Amino acid sequence: MAGVLKAERVWVETFSGLRVEQFGRLLRAVRERGGNGTLQGRPWALPLAERVLIVAVYYRTNLTMRQLGPLFGASSSTVCRVIQKLGPLLALEPVARPADVADRLWIVDGTLVPVRDRTVGASSRNYRFSANVQGIVDADTRLVIATGCPVPGTTADAHAWRASGLAEHCQGVTVLADGAYLNCGMVTPHRKRPCRELLPGEESDNAAHRKVRARVEHVIGRMKNYKILRDCRQHGDGLHHAVQAVAHMHNLALAS
Repeated sequence: MAGVLKAERVWVETFSGLRVEQFGRLLRAVRERGGNGTLQGRPWALPLAERVLIVAVYYRTNLTMRQLGPLFGASSSTVCRVIQKLGPLLALEPVARPADVADRLWIVDGTLVPVRDRTVGASSRNYRFSANVQGIVDADTRLVIATGCPVPGTTADAHAWRASGLAEHCQGVTVLADGAYLNCGMVTPHRKRPCRELLPGEESDNAAHRKVRARVEHVIGRMKNYKILRDCRQHGDGLHHAVQAVAHMHNLALAS
């Protein structure tokens, strides 16, 4: 029996967070990356569009495999195989460096994502096993430029940034960050020193800095509407694939 999600357009938009036209762009990207291939020579029972929708709905709702299966008329093991196969293919597309790179303003920040995999996360300041994920956001468009591989949640943002390999994306671009990224080559707020208060001009600079940097917090908040980033049950590279896919879907929803 056909699943309810493929019966009405509104179900696709509600459960995936994308309009049908945006979902079509996501589907095209997955198809171009070879997502229509077979699994060990055996053809898939579900068409590619429904398989991509399964992954999008999983990231959006964080339902279990047993809950997703009946919605699509598939077994929980089939849903698991679909997510494992197609999850990496939904990754964020590389963003071409703009011609006016010197005039761009990017913002860097990290966020803690609760995980179940003890080899990926660590008991961190939110009192849960979490991973630290670094990301770059364009201040003007609010598009996600790139995200880094997760590191244990106890890792300081500056160390997580250096380990992420994202610095090469920022060559020639002005990058804003908070005070946790001192000595990382970014624009950070002025700090109070012992026996020295901030000057009036420095106070106003910090206020302007906070106002612009808040945009990356808004982007992270919108990305966490995808509940996979509130409690990731995936193991190994599953969190990295989930973050990349959520960033891709966030960009699709924002740019069109």
